[in-house]
This record gives sequence, C-alpha cells and structure tokens, in this order.
Amino acid sequence: MNKKLKTILGIGAGLFFIAAIFGYVKFFSNNTTISKPELYVTVPTGSIYEDVKKIISPYVASMSGFEMMASLRKYNSNVKPGRFLIKKGMGNFALVASLRKNAPVKLAFNNQERLEDLCVRFSSQIEPDTTKLLAAFRDSIFLKHNGFTKENVIAMFIPNSYEFYWNTSAEKFRDKMLSEYKNFWNKERLAKAEKLGLTPVQVITLASIVHKETVKTDERPKVAKVYLNRLEQGMPLQADPTVIYSLKLRDNDFNQVIKRVLYNDLTISSPYNTYVNIGLPPGPIALPDISAIDAVLNPDNNDYIYFCASVERFGYHEFASTYAQHQVNAKKYADWLNTTGTNR
Repeated sequence: MNKKLKTILGIGAGLFFIAAIFGYVKFFSNNTTISKPELYVTVPTGSIYEDVKKIISPYVASMSGFEMMASLRKYNSNVKPGRFLIKKGMGNFALVASLRKNAPVKLAFNNQERLEDLCVRFSSQIEPDTTKLLAAFRDSIFLKHNGFTKENVIAMFIPNSYEFYWNTSAEKFRDKMLSEYKNFWNKERLAKAEKLGLTPVQVITLASIVHKETVKTDERPKVAKVYLNRLEQGMPLQADPTVIYSLKLRDNDFNQVIKRVLYNDLTISSPYNTYVNIGLPPGPIALPDISAIDAVLNPDNNDYIYFCASVERFGYHEFASTYAQHQVNAKKYADWLNTTGTNR
C-alpha cells in the first residue's frame, strides 16, 4: 500500500471517527435540562408536531438535535397524544422513544360527596374536563340502560386505585368504571344484598351513611345493623349525616364544616333528610369505601335501634336497644358538646 493511499485511508478513518462521535452526541448524549430525576408531560388529543415541541421545549437543551432525531425516526409525522415520561439525562433517541410510549395514570378517588366533586377529581388526573365527564355520566340513555338515575349514578364508582391512559375519552372512562362496578358486584356480594332485600345501589347508599357515621372500620358492621333494624321496623333512619348533606345541598356549599346538628335542622325539607322521610335517600351522600359497603353486606348481629357518639371512647359510639337508655347516652353527649362550646 503506497503512502498516498495510507494517508487517504487515515483521513477517512478519522472523519468516520469524528462523524461517529458527532452522531453519538446528537443521538444519545444528554439533551435535557431537568434537575429532578424525572417528570411527565401530557400531549393533548389533536396535537401536532409543533405543539409537542412547545410542550417539551422547557425540558430540552437543543431543539435542533431533537428535531433531527424526530425526522430520522419519522416522529414528526406521527405524533401521539398521552402522558409521557422524560428522565434526566435522556438523549434524543430516548426522548423520541419515550414520546411514543403512553404512560398510564394510577387514578385514585374517595370520599367525594357529589358527582360534581368527583368529576373535578377525575379531571385533575385524566384529559377530559369536568363538563365532558359530567355529560357522560348524566347521559340519559346510559343511565336508563344501566338502571341509574342522576341522583344515584355516583354509586357506580367504587373507591380504589385504577389504571387509565391520560387521554382516555370521557365515554370510555365511564364505560370502564361501569365494568369495574359490575366486577365488584360478584355473585357473593349480590347474594348478600338480595338476602337483605336491597339492590347494589341501595347497599351503597346505606354504606355512605355508615361511612359518614363512623371512621372506625371495626364499628361499621354494628352501625350498619342499627340502620338495617330500623329499615326492617319501618322506622325513619334518622341519620345525622343525611341532615348535614341536606344542609350543604340547600346552601350549595359542600366545603362548610358542620360539627353539630341542631334541632331545627331536623325539619329541613329535602329528599335526603331521613328524619322526615322513611327509607333510604335518593342516592349516596358520599362515596363509601369498601369497608363500609362490606359492613352493610356483613352486618353485626344485634338488636340495637339507637346510638350516639361516645364521650369516653372518642371516635366510637354508645348503642342502645331502648329509647330510655338512648336518652341517657344522648344527654351525656349533648352536655359534653356544651362544655366544648361546639354550637355548629
């Protein structure tokens, strides 16, 4: 091999080496500006390539490098909506790859008192806004086909953790939650509800009252049985949480805190007030957790008709089979409230 050829080959090898280094830098070296280990970006449905560049621009050091990789991998003509992970130190190859991998959301909810509040909670975790979600859940055809009403459709949502893609539509989200509801009501739970003479929605409605009455899960079967005893005897449930719900509904203020139900409150005109209406309210007064639902389905064995908050075991209640004993317990609690200065 002559000297000239060796020189040419040497120059070629050097250029190849330089090109390889340049390619590695452009494709694989860090092109992020984030300081924390990782973050997620969301690309709305209907977004185009220019929209994506605006979304990720705060986190990308060199947009030209990203654009080169996006063009090579044809991402610029195949944008996908969803939720995507960006990690500290990602190169352009990894960035484009990540923007093609929709990361699911772990959606969770509990304790909401109204469908409106529940939809606000949902819309903070997935793409559809509150208006679209409410419209899907209140769709008259959906309600009629599945045996719900606007007042009780909230019973369809069993508090738990669920996995969804961020860009799931309101209708697909609704249908998936309905499927989860049906899975929850397996043969065993349905049989227990039937034995009580209640539908699944009625069980959840009663469970919402039980849930509000006591935070002590070990006491919930006992409280559930008291209400079942009252229903069996044709008595009004006389549940303070339903009065509180009625007051909040009247005032359209579910942020207010009501620690004490007053005598005049018991006469409020509302279908949810179980002091003036016999039977269950039109729908749940909150989302009961699973322990409250199962407490109704697996109630304690007792003949109690009355109960009130205990002043000796805070968080728990004192139970009574007779009204005379209940009056003693209730007076003790009322006296304690007066000493604390709790007027409302």
